[in-house]
Amino acid sequence: MVTLCSLKDDDIVNQIWRLQHVAYRLEAERIGFEEIPPLMDTLDTLKSCGESFYGWVEDDELLGALAVQSESPDSLTLTRMMVHPDHFRKGIADSLMKHVLNEHRHIPLFIVSTGTLNTPAVALYQKHGFRPVSAAEVAPGVELTTYHLHNVK
Repeated sequence: MVTLCSLKDDDIVNQIWRLQHVAYRLEAERIGFEEIPPLMDTLDTLKSCGESFYGWVEDDELLGALAVQSESPDSLTLTRMMVHPDHFRKGIADSLMKHVLNEHRHIPLFIVSTGTLNTPAVALYQKHGFRPVSAAEVAPGVELTTYHLHNVK
């Protein structure tokens, strides 16, 4: 079940922090880059990040999360997508994506960036209609691709 997570709830913040360290460590290995920003988070930086987190929760356990941040009224950036590896291939990321896109259906533009070599994330975003708009090398041999989804009203 998808729920909006409160960063004022210490238990939720701890669960998000643990989840992102497990999930993003795998992405770091996949793309060959250990300095992915979520891996640098502390509990305090997570609490003050300014992002809204939607979580997939079962039996009070956070199994997946998608975070978003609005930089303008006309766009929404998907800043983090993570699923616990024990729960891959269960549709959690897909469900989180559908929920967020529906919840914010009035927003004309969705933006997301991911490691170009992160094929599971790329496949998920493309499945939901995101199209690549730019790519940049963020470290030697590490490319980040930005995708846009234009919401047709």
